[in-house]
Amino acid sequence: MDAMEQRRNTIVDLVNQNGNISFAQLKKKFPQISEMTLRTDLKTLDEAKRIVRVHGGAKSVDVVVGTDDMLSRRLVRNIEAKQLIAQKALNFIRKDTAIFLDSGSSTTALASCMPDQSNLIYTNSLTCAAELCKLKEPAIHVLAGKMNRYSMGVCGIHTIQEVQRINFDQAFMGVTSYCSQTGFTCGVDEEAVLKKTVMGQAGQAIVLMDSSKVGVKSTYSICGLGDVDIIISDGNLPQDFLEECRECQVQVI
Repeated sequence: MDAMEQRRNTIVDLVNQNGNISFAQLKKKFPQISEMTLRTDLKTLDEAKRIVRVHGGAKSVDVVVGTDDMLSRRLVRNIEAKQLIAQKALNFIRKDTAIFLDSGSSTTALASCMPDQSNLIYTNSLTCAAELCKLKEPAIHVLAGKMNRYSMGVCGIHTIQEVQRINFDQAFMGVTSYCSQTGFTCGVDEEAVLKKTVMGQAGQAIVLMDSSKVGVKSTYSICGLGDVDIIISDGNLPQDFLEECRECQVQVI
């Protein structure tokens, strides 16, 4: 196997392991390879249908248009980072408040360690609901809607309408990706609308996001950085993103 074939196989493995990869991450992985060569690699792999080339990087072929990556795969990626994020998020949970837990692997990690105390908790996530049902004190409401088999969340016009009549003290949100040109994004149109609606109904919008999601763009925009109050991450966010957060007065934990 020559060096080019080995490098391209490595690129495919990286994309499949993470669901997506940004071009910046690719350059960091192969600092000795020119940008032109890496772009040729992505073009060739895309034509061979081994990856899906997107603006700013590449996605796994398992991530199809109009969906996000399978939650079952996301749950086993970056486990330590998600556990760290969940523990940090616990410091923001206040007793006797109304909370929204979004669908996603990081919010599921938070649900698995939520304190057994008096709270009103709404969620559109079946995996969060499964974790929350172990608790006795909170009042737990699962929103109605059409199930997305990829995210294991529910969504739709009825879900959005229900959210519009609820005022949350805090919303803990999951996102698929962030880049400065598009803001926070995800791969499903209705879920993007639901996330935006929830954040508009929340006194405090908190995004749970590991650093691998920065510099990646998905199909549907949710909101801009300035629409978020707090970002809880794994401590490895890029410096340019941290600078954006400072400019927008977004607290980073």
